[in-house]
Amino acid sequence: MVVAAIKAMNNSDILILGAYGMLGHALQDVFPGAVLRGSDLDITDEKEIGRFIGASSPAVVINSAAYTDVDGCEDNRKHAFAVNGEAPGHIALACADVGATLVHYSTDYVFDGSKKQYREDDPTNPINAYGESKLLGEENIAKYTDDFRIIRTSWLFGLHGKNFVETILALSRQMDSVKVVDDQVGKPTYTVDLARATREIIGRDPGIYHITNEGTCSWYEFASAFIDNAVPCSSAEFPRKAKRPAYSVLENTKTAPLRHWKDALADYIRSRGETG
Repeated sequence: MVVAAIKAMNNSDILILGAYGMLGHALQDVFPGAVLRGSDLDITDEKEIGRFIGASSPAVVINSAAYTDVDGCEDNRKHAFAVNGEAPGHIALACADVGATLVHYSTDYVFDGSKKQYREDDPTNPINAYGESKLLGEENIAKYTDDFRIIRTSWLFGLHGKNFVETILALSRQMDSVKVVDDQVGKPTYTVDLARATREIIGRDPGIYHITNEGTCSWYEFASAFIDNAVPCSSAEFPRKAKRPAYSVLENTKTAPLRHWKDALADYIRSRGETG
């Protein structure tokens, strides 16, 4: 399908997978009238996903379904690789069969954090099971279709799902101080802005895109933007099952930058009914 035809399509020609997750809800607002599927469609079942996409024959498939529990992926590697690694290949193969464009979301955790920032064409080297599974998903997509848009993003927050902002706000109400690591640096990204950018990416050339809100910060700096009792600590003081990259800043070299994460955060806080 040529890019011009993609731009002219109706939302009813779009299938959103993972439509009831945090990002999926934001995508619903951007693509009203799209066909929506959540847990009722097993993306890890190659035959099931092939039958559904074959029967519905969408012009574009947007896959926002993923297993995003980074620490959970360490304990549940088989599930992580099935959902994040193998399923995208099944979806890509089905898309190729009907001539559909595939849009898929990946992560900054495909990188090891040894550089300050990463371009779309930088070598990947994940250091945890989540990153490994998401990288396998990228590789399987490229194996089965040429008509893909892989959007790498990072540090997602938004309505309708568990995220860092909600976790820290809850802890802030329960504790005198909240320890937050200050030696992991990245780019917070608002689901609303990512979903809006997705429409533009669909009409662009196939390939990998880095889409985040602008501005870099540590988790501590992020938390300090919306609570007043955050206390910095090192990753060593706050051990987790999955190793995290020290720097996972995604550099966008292909599209216009999104607004700063602080502006996006202010919108999010307002949208959830907070006053500060």
